[in-house]
Parts: sequence; structure tokens; C-alpha cells
Amino acid sequence: MSAALTLANSDHLDKLAPLVAAFHAEQGIESTEPDRLNALRPLVEGIPHGTAYLIGPPRAPIGYIVVSFGWSVEFGGLDGIIDELYIRPGVRGRGIASEVLLTLPKALSDVGLKALHLEVDTAQDSLQKLYAKAGFRLRDGYHLMTRTF
Repeated sequence: MSAALTLANSDHLDKLAPLVAAFHAEQGIESTEPDRLNALRPLVEGIPHGTAYLIGPPRAPIGYIVVSFGWSVEFGGLDGIIDELYIRPGVRGRGIASEVLLTLPKALSDVGLKALHLEVDTAQDSLQKLYAKAGFRLRDGYHLMTRTF
């Protein structure tokens, strides 16, 4: 099984949307199909604020990853946050997520990304180990805080 990444475009929306729906259902994220499509459409149409990649063969992807972009003075420029990473349950445990987390930062650094962040559930030891293996570190004294509107 390959963790090849394909930059998602408008032609991939019909493959990406069901994966997002499956991830949201698995995580208990309440979202409607119109809301998901409204969030995905700008990403696949080339909005500069983020991007989506299909993982595996584009005709039958096994997952996806979404990265949102921002700007950081602290990190010296363009940074990103992994918004969602999903691998189909049937192919988990084969190193695919690790490969994605090692490959994607290298590709993004080639286009100027200075730092990549992600959020991890403190109760998910296996995910913390996965992210640490890919070079992500907890920042002492920092916690992600969120305010929704």
C-alpha cells in the first residue's frame, strides 16, 4: 500500500468528500454534507489558505490530509497546521500515516513552509508516538486554545 500524495483538485471532490464524512463520523464531529462540501470546495479549487491531498491512488484513495496555512513571525514565515489526517481503518497500522507525515513536510518546505503544527488528543498515546516518530514535538508550556464563532 502506497502513501503517494496527490494534490486534490475539483475532479477529486467526489473521492475526498466520503473520506471526510467517514472521518467526521469516526471522530464524532457533527457536520452536514453541505457544510463539508462548502469547506472542501475552496481547498480543491486552489484557495491559498490551505490544501488537501489524497493519500494512495487518486481513483481509490485510502485517506486524505488537509493542511491550513498561516504566517508566523516566531517561525520565520509561512507555517501550516494539519487540520485533518485520515486513513481508512482497513489499511491502518501499515506505516502509511508515518510515511505521509515524513514526506509532506519535506515537500512543503521546498515551497517555503517553515513549520508544521498539529493537534493531538492527550489521551491518544499511540497517536502521540506516531507524531513523535515523524518529528513533531510538544512545546513546553504551550497548549492550543480555541475560540469558535
